[in-house]
This record gives sequence, C-alpha cells and structure tokens, in this order.
Amino acid sequence: MPTKADPAHDGEEPPLVWSARWSLTTRILAVNILAVALLAGGFFYLDTYRSRLVDTRIDAMEEQLALFDSALEAARPEERQRLIDEFTAATESRLRFYGADGARISDSFETGPPTFTLRDPDLQPWQRDAARAMDRGIDWIVGAPSYPDFEEPLIDRGPSWPEVAETMRTGEGATRFRYAPERTPLLSATRVVDLDTPQIVLMTLNARDITRTVRAERFRLGVVLALVLTASVLLSLFLARTIVRPLRKLARAAVRVRLGRAREVVVPRLPSRRDEIGTLARALSDMTQALRERIDAGEHFAADVTHELKNPIASVRSAIEGLGRVRTDEHRAQLLAIAEEDVRRLDRLVTDISDASRIDAQLSRASFEPVDVGLMIESMLASRAARAETAGPPQPRIAYARPRRGTALVMGDGHRLERVIDNLIDNAISFSPPGGLVCVRATRLGSDVHIGVDDDGPGIEPAQREAIFRRFHSERPEGEAFGKHSGLGLAIARTIVEGHGGHIAARDRDDGKPGASLLVTLPAAEVEGVG
Repeated sequence: MPTKADPAHDGEEPPLVWSARWSLTTRILAVNILAVALLAGGFFYLDTYRSRLVDTRIDAMEEQLALFDSALEAARPEERQRLIDEFTAATESRLRFYGADGARISDSFETGPPTFTLRDPDLQPWQRDAARAMDRGIDWIVGAPSYPDFEEPLIDRGPSWPEVAETMRTGEGATRFRYAPERTPLLSATRVVDLDTPQIVLMTLNARDITRTVRAERFRLGVVLALVLTASVLLSLFLARTIVRPLRKLARAAVRVRLGRAREVVVPRLPSRRDEIGTLARALSDMTQALRERIDAGEHFAADVTHELKNPIASVRSAIEGLGRVRTDEHRAQLLAIAEEDVRRLDRLVTDISDASRIDAQLSRASFEPVDVGLMIESMLASRAARAETAGPPQPRIAYARPRRGTALVMGDGHRLERVIDNLIDNAISFSPPGGLVCVRATRLGSDVHIGVDDDGPGIEPAQREAIFRRFHSERPEGEAFGKHSGLGLAIARTIVEGHGGHIAARDRDDGKPGASLLVTLPAAEVEGVG
C-alpha cells in the first residue's frame, strides 16, 4: 500500500534538499556559473601545458649538449672557442666548464658577449609586478609545484651548483628548473665532455618565451571566460525574468484565491506564451474560473435549498400550530394529514438534495464496469410493472424497444445509470395524460449508445429545454399536487450522465407527435467476445 511518506505514489517528485532554500533565480545563476567554472578548468590545462613546454625544452637542451659534445671532440683545439661562441649564440644559452675538482675552467659570458640578461624586477614597470602576482595566484589556485628562485653562487665552483655536484657524484647529466628574479624559467642541464681532460659543462638559459606563451594563453582564456561569464549572467537574468516573474504573478493570484477572493482575482492567462508556463497559467485561470463557478453554484444551491425547505417547514409548523386551536376530530385529522404529507415531502427533498450534493464525489471514486443498457432497462421495467400491479390508479403504459443483446454496452456505474433512466421515466409519466404511452429505446449508433424516453405530454418549449436540467426547476404538469417532485430529478440525471462522459438533451419527438423526447448519449464500450 502506498504511504504518505512515499511521494512517488502521489505523483510528486522527491524534494531537492540541497536547493530547498534557494530561489529560482539563484539556482539558474548557480547552474550557469557552474558551467563557466568548469570552463575555468582550462587554467589547470595551461599549468600542464607549461610543464610540457619546460620538459620539452630541457630534453632539447640535453640533445643539444650531446651534439655539442660530439662537435667538440671532432673539432681541433683552436676551433673550440669559435664552436662555443656559435653554440651559445644559436641557443641563447650560457656555457660554463668545470674540472674534475670543481674548479671553473671557462665561462662563455667571459669569452664572448652575453646571450641573455637576468632582469631586475625592481626596475620593471608595475604591469610586470601585476603579471607576476597573477602568475603566483593562478599557480596557487591550480596547485602548481613550487620551484626555487635562482641565485648566482658567491663562489663560482662546480659543487656550488646542485646539478653539477650531482654530475660529479654520478657521472650522469642532471637538469634543474629555477625561477629567474623576474619569475621566468631559468633552465640548466649538465654533461660530462671529454676534451683534453674530462670536464663538466653547465648549460643555462632563460626561457622567457615559455612565460610569454603561457601568459598569452592565460590572457586569451581569461578574455573568453569574462565574455562567457558576462553572457551567462545576462542570459541567466533574462531566463529568470522570463520564468520567475510570471510564476510570481501566478503565485500571488493563487494566494489571493486561497484567501477567499476568487471573484476579485484575474489570473493572467499569458496567451502569448506557448511553453509550460503558459500552459500552467491557462490551467490556473481555468481552475480559478471553475472554482468561481463552483462557489456560485454552491451559493445558488444553498439559496435554492433554503427556499425549497422553507415551504414544507412552514406548512408543518402551521399545521402543528393549528392542532391546538381546532376543536373537531375531522379538522385535526386534516391537519395531521397535511403534516404527514409535508414530512414525506421533506424526506424526499432531503434525500434528493443529499444525492445531488454527493454525486460528483461518488462518481469520481466509482469503478466503471461494462453495463448492458438493454438488459438493465428490461430488468427495471419488469420491476416497475410488478410494483404498478399493487399500486393505486393506473399509470401510462410503457413501451420498450429492446436492442439486440450485447450491442448497447457502456462503461459505467450500473446503479447510477439506473437512477438516470428511472428519473427520465418518472418525468415522462408525470407529463403524460391518462392512458398515455411512454416509449423507451436503447440503440447503438456508431461509437455511441443512445437512450431515449418519449412521452405524450405537452412537450417542452425550446426556451425551456436547458432550464429543465437546473436544480429545483419548478415547471410541473397542470393538476399535479405541489411537492410531489423535488425538482432535482433531471439535474441529478445530467450530473450522472456527464460524469460518464455523456450528454443529455431535450428535444421534439422524432415521429412528429406531440410530446417531449429526452435523449441520453453515452460512449459505447468495446468488450472482447461480446457483440
């Protein structure tokens, strides 16, 4: 059995606990900014991109040193300095040579012009300081590894350089990454070269181009992010405006309806919107209109009930008050008969009012099943004929054209449909003259089942053919005692028929004879194996 704790059985979606206190505008902004934040992940990619550039440059330095080693070995001693100058100029690097004991043998910056200059950040404009601060901030956000700052050793010997000391210890080349004073990469690589004696060459270069490349990509990405963020915020606000504002209007209207101001409230229908909000607005408007009609109908019904109950109650009270004043048994018996008749009238009226007020709710809970209208009417007429034999004066005859078995099938509540036909027959009998004939028929035409009841009475004026289905309609046949009918029979019949998806109407008889014809149209049921 579904429980109240299980929203799936109530057609409700589970609540979004994480966003329960967020407004719709905030949620739209959060979702769109989250998408922009995912785009900001490009900064993480740029950190990886910089690492790859550094690794590629270090690999290139190691290959260049290997080629340089081969060229030095093949060159004559007097050509080596020229080769060093050409190599440093081509690679924009600095070469230092150290002996096996760590002493410096030569430096390309002393034997030739410097190929790069380490810049003093204190002498650079503030824009460079801002760029370096931004670099540090982004590196902190993406969690980039930290590298040491470059410092020239006070005494230029091999062991003063960690990479040279490592090469002296292992005999293998080593590399290092440091930040120059203006925070550009300073890369170094070592290699053992065999000239007249084994020496260690230290190659260093200031890879400013890597910083320029990464900063340029970060700038482009930042511009894209700024544009996307601006567009996202503007689109989010536009989307929130087009969604939230009409929803707020509808919510305010719904609150006013809840406060009992249904007649004062005009729920916006938003006819220009063809989306779900427009559908919601029109549904709320229709619901409010239906609520107004229900309220009006309830008030009219209450007024009609009050009016209808006052007459028999006044009559009973008058009869009871008269009992104390009359002196003869004959007059007392007359007053008691009047009171008894008024009590029966009140009982009929209360019963019909109860049925009329509950029938909508009962139909909404009823389980419809296949009903053979032909057999149902036949059984009803047989019971009515048996009751008529023991009744008082003879009533109009009833003729029934029974359809072929299984053709007049509808889906419905058999008990309620019997009530409809019973009310129609009672109405026809009340308007038929003595010795008249009431004709009942049930046929299937296409996808509908038609149930008709004709009488020999005076007929119904076209202007009254809709009014007769209103509650407490007071048009009765001439000569009928007041209070024999509650005026709810046809109203109840219409409610039941419409609850079955059908239609009921009054019209002239098809054969042209005097009288009225009430026609009920119900959707036919298709049941396998019956026909």
